[in-house]
Parts: sequence; C-alpha cells; structure tokens
Amino acid sequence: MTPEARRALREALAGRTRNLWNVPEARRAAVLVPLLVREGELRAILTLRSTGLRSHSGQWSFPGGSIDEGDADALAAALREAEEEIGLPRDRVEVIGLADRYRTITGFEVTPVLGIVPPGLEFTPHPGEVAAVFEAPFHHLLDPAHQHVRTAMFRGRERTYYEIDWREQRIWGATAAMIVNLSRRLALT
Repeated sequence: MTPEARRALREALAGRTRNLWNVPEARRAAVLVPLLVREGELRAILTLRSTGLRSHSGQWSFPGGSIDEGDADALAAALREAEEEIGLPRDRVEVIGLADRYRTITGFEVTPVLGIVPPGLEFTPHPGEVAAVFEAPFHHLLDPAHQHVRTAMFRGRERTYYEIDWREQRIWGATAAMIVNLSRRLALT
C-alpha cells in the first residue's frame, strides 16, 4: 500500500469518529479491521466465529471482542483480541485509525480499528473462538453494489440488516454494517 493510500485512509478517519449510540448500558467492544496487500490488491482479513460462542456465533466478523478492564482503550482491546483469536502479533499492525462506532441490536457498542498488516504472516485461529480465517478484496466489500439490505424476524420484530457476499462467504449483520459505514466514510473524502 502506498504512503499516499495510507495517508488517505488516516485522513478519512482522523478526528471524525461519531458515536450515535452512546448508551450507558451498551457493552463496549472493539474489532480490528486487518488489511494487507497481496498480489497488488488491498484485502481484508475476516474470521468465522465458532458456533459455541454466546454472541454472533457462526458469523463472519473481524477479530475482536469486549473491551476488558485491563485494556487501555478500544485500540488496545482490538490488538489484544486479534492476537488471541488469530495469532496476529500486535507489533506487526500499523494502526491507521478508528472508524465510527457501531451499536449492535445485541447491546454492543463496537469501535472498529483499521490496521495494515504485512503479507506473509501465518494466522493461527484460536479453536474456541475462530473456526476459519479468510481474505476478501477490500474494494469488493466497500463497493455499494455488493452491499444488500435484507430483512428477517428477530425477537418478534422485523429487522433490516446488510449482507455482503464474497464467493461462497456471506458477511452480514454488524460486520457488514461496519463495512457499509466505512465505505460511506471513505466516499466522503
């Protein structure tokens, strides 16, 4: 990734994060949006959450989880979680910035952290948390043509959510919504 591209990402995120859902009872969480350049293409790394997890099990997501008391902030939590979940060393992540927080219908307020990782790293999924790891072209995920609005019943109410498909993978819910928010943010710069 060129220095100009890195600078453009940083500028798009700098000082403009919004928190539209600052609700005290929300459980604070953070995810790392790990990006890498492979074969000249910027790609996002996603994880398949193990089916035994209490929340968002079986969904494609970015590595992340709750912000613990020992975490200094969302950035520290995102880096810790990525290291725990896929073995991504914290010191190998070039942090680009924070994206807009996202409030899930399950009560989490999630701060996405964008970071660049070098190609060639081997990821080791934590068996209790991550069932698989895959990469998708970042431009594909950010393209509004691939971001579809769907509806489903949840807790007795019809809900709308985003869905993004890449090959056989279905990215939906909170992760897809964070990608949509990010694509809108980047389109404004």
